[in-house]
Amino acid sequence: MDVLIDNLPALLRGFQETIELSAASAVLALVLGTLLAAMRVGPVPTLRWAGATYVNIIRNTPLTLVFVFMAFALPRLDFQVGPFRAAVLALGLYTAAFICEAVRSGVNAVAVGQAEAARAIGLPFTGTLRFVVLPQAFRSVIPPLGSIFIALVKNSAIAEFFAVPEATKVFDDLVRDNPDALYWIFAGVAGGYVLLTLGISAVFRVLETRLAVLR
Repeated sequence: MDVLIDNLPALLRGFQETIELSAASAVLALVLGTLLAAMRVGPVPTLRWAGATYVNIIRNTPLTLVFVFMAFALPRLDFQVGPFRAAVLALGLYTAAFICEAVRSGVNAVAVGQAEAARAIGLPFTGTLRFVVLPQAFRSVIPPLGSIFIALVKNSAIAEFFAVPEATKVFDDLVRDNPDALYWIFAGVAGGYVLLTLGISAVFRVLETRLAVLR
C-alpha cells in the first residue's frame, strides 16, 4: 500500500496519458469510422469497394502489427511522428474499422422510407445521410459504440511497448523497482482501468437513455 501512496503522482500521470491517448484515438476512430460507413452504404461502387477492403484488412490484422507499422515503418517512409502520435494513429485507424461496421449496421436498421422521403423533398445522398439517416443510426448503435470505446482504452496498453508513458508502462516500471509490492501495484493499476471503463459505460448508458426518449 505504501508503494501506491508514494508513487501516486506517477500513477496519475500514467492514467492521464492513457485518457489523452484514448480520447484522441476515439475522435479519430469516430470520424474515420463514420466516413468509412458512408462509403460502404454509398452509391459509388469504387468507394464501397475501398471501404470494404479497408475494414476487412484492418479487422483481420493484429493491433500490434499496426503499432509496429506506425512506429517503425512510417519513419522509413519519411513520416516523422512521435510515439504518442504514432499510438493515436495506430489505435484510431484500427478502431475505425469496428466503428464503421457498428455505424453501418445502424444505417441499415433505419427504415427505407426515411431515406425515400428525404430524396422526395430534394435532398442529395450526402444530405440524406447527414440530416436523416446518421442521426437515427447513431441512436441505435450507442451500446456497441460504448463497447468499442472500452476496448480501445484497454488496447491502449499496447502503447507501452512503443515508449508511450501510459498507465501500463508506469505499472511495469513500478514492478521492476518494487517487485515485493507486485500485488498492491497490480491492484492499483487494475482498479484505475476498472474506473475508466465503468465511467465510459455510465456515459453511454446516460446517452442511450436520453436518446431513447427522443425516438
